[in-house]
Amino acid sequence: MMLRDRLRARIAEMGSAPDHQRLAAEVLGIRGAPPDLARRLVAQALVLEDRREEWRRAGEQICRAAPASPGVYVLRDAEGRALYVGKAVNLRRRLRAHFAERRWRAIKPAMALAAGAEWVEVGSDLEALLREAALIHALQPQVNVQIGEPRLDARDVPRALRRDVLALLPSIEADSIELIAAAVDGRSMIQRTRRDGADLAVHAQRVLRFFNSPLSRAARDRNALAPIVYSWLARRGERTTRIDPHDVRSPRELRARLAALFRDERLFVERLDQR
Repeated sequence: MMLRDRLRARIAEMGSAPDHQRLAAEVLGIRGAPPDLARRLVAQALVLEDRREEWRRAGEQICRAAPASPGVYVLRDAEGRALYVGKAVNLRRRLRAHFAERRWRAIKPAMALAAGAEWVEVGSDLEALLREAALIHALQPQVNVQIGEPRLDARDVPRALRRDVLALLPSIEADSIELIAAAVDGRSMIQRTRRDGADLAVHAQRVLRFFNSPLSRAARDRNALAPIVYSWLARRGERTTRIDPHDVRSPRELRARLAALFRDERLFVERLDQR
């Protein structure tokens, strides 16, 4: 029995005043949806089959345009509302999986409304994790499981790693490097800088200002993704080269240390120690 048929049968059982929250939970598998959202999801599901051909055409167009590179993506409906945020090592392959014909029979109603997509290409797994988390927090997409801010005390991170850190990661742009900063108060920042040092003077100042300037609680909350950085460095990123920003006395010294690392051919092959 198709999803629409199951919904109609359950609505008939409920009579003239169907409980949309129960319908969303029991038939659509979406628990805890507020009444208005549950009503909207049920209505979407009832017209689901009418969307099939539009969904297929949208998928073909999206997948044709998507690059075969790592990145973070957002699926949106025809009005531009965010439906789902995800990350992939190959954007084209992942998006093709979303729109595979076999997915239709079990598709969530909101995902059937997908009409467009946008993406950001990334150079590392850590950058993908941070950009994905930031987008989910900012967009509150319907299909993603909404969770609270990442907490350091809920993660198995050695105490030695719980300090301000600047990590050096590959960039999607071959001539650049991603500087990923994480502060013990929870903030994080991604700064893309040229490997030839052309913009390093400005970016070194920006990095030190990030660590040394006091920020409001609101600013901290908007960028509270540092626990993701610490968890990644403790496991998959244990060989990543990093700098303690408090070991440098000035932007000029940070600039010199970064420039030396940028010239080293071993930078993304092994962890480099600059002391």
